[in-house]
Amino acid sequence: MDTREKTLIVIAGPTGVGKTATAIELAEALGAEIISADSRQVFREIPIGTAAPTAAEQARVRHHFVGHKSITEYYSAAEFEADVLRLLPTLFATSDYAVMCGGSMLYVDAVCKGIDLMPTISPEVRDKVLRQYGECGIECIIAQLELLDPDYLRIVDLKNEKRLLHALEICLQAGVPYTSLRTGQVKPRPFRIVKYGLDMERAQLFDRINRRVDAMIEAGLVEEARSTYELRHLNSLNTVGFKEMHAWMSGEMDFVTARERIKKNTRVYAKRQLTWYRKDPTMTWLHPTCALPAILGSL
Repeated sequence: MDTREKTLIVIAGPTGVGKTATAIELAEALGAEIISADSRQVFREIPIGTAAPTAAEQARVRHHFVGHKSITEYYSAAEFEADVLRLLPTLFATSDYAVMCGGSMLYVDAVCKGIDLMPTISPEVRDKVLRQYGECGIECIIAQLELLDPDYLRIVDLKNEKRLLHALEICLQAGVPYTSLRTGQVKPRPFRIVKYGLDMERAQLFDRINRRVDAMIEAGLVEEARSTYELRHLNSLNTVGFKEMHAWMSGEMDFVTARERIKKNTRVYAKRQLTWYRKDPTMTWLHPTCALPAILGSL
């Protein structure tokens, strides 16, 4: 199929800004389906903590890559890129548009720009890195990266444990520094890509985040975290919401502190998302309240 006249519309932005609602309204208006670009919404056991689209929202528009993996399964940006590129011709067979919505920066970039070919991580290497992380913490991982790939340590966010773990996995699996495999070249795509970032006044965004955390707890976040407590070592649960709830359950902090820590860490993550997306010159920024007519008017 010639998909050069087809369009992938990307709805990005910080967590809590209203991406899901905008994407659903846009997809309904265009007769399109939605691709979720969220690295945690792929896991079926944790829909509350990941703010996954509800059953009612998914009934309005078909969503792809929501709840299609277990937290015990490995899933990466590279796999997401391959899965989306396989799916898009099917979506474009029935519509001129597909909508990709999500805040996972690497997932969005994987589809829009492509990511460098990396070795498949063996279960043995993954278990080794996770065991080291569990036994001596992130400091052990950083110390190994200092020996194997000091250049990467100079550019990576040292608070992003997921990236540090992945970098060490690549170094051990490939036998070369992770940075030596990163070309940064943009891969051509056989379809048009348009990107829209949603944002709002910071105080309003932070208030939405705080209220959403309260709503998650009321909806059953505690029960969801308790059901996954014994698996808290998994990388899929190394995420805001579950880290704090599990720390409370382990006696490391009280419940009120855990709840407020979730809010704070979510706000920090939102700022990191905005910093990342603001560097993209192809992103058009809109306020959620005027996004739908602006996007439809520009297509």
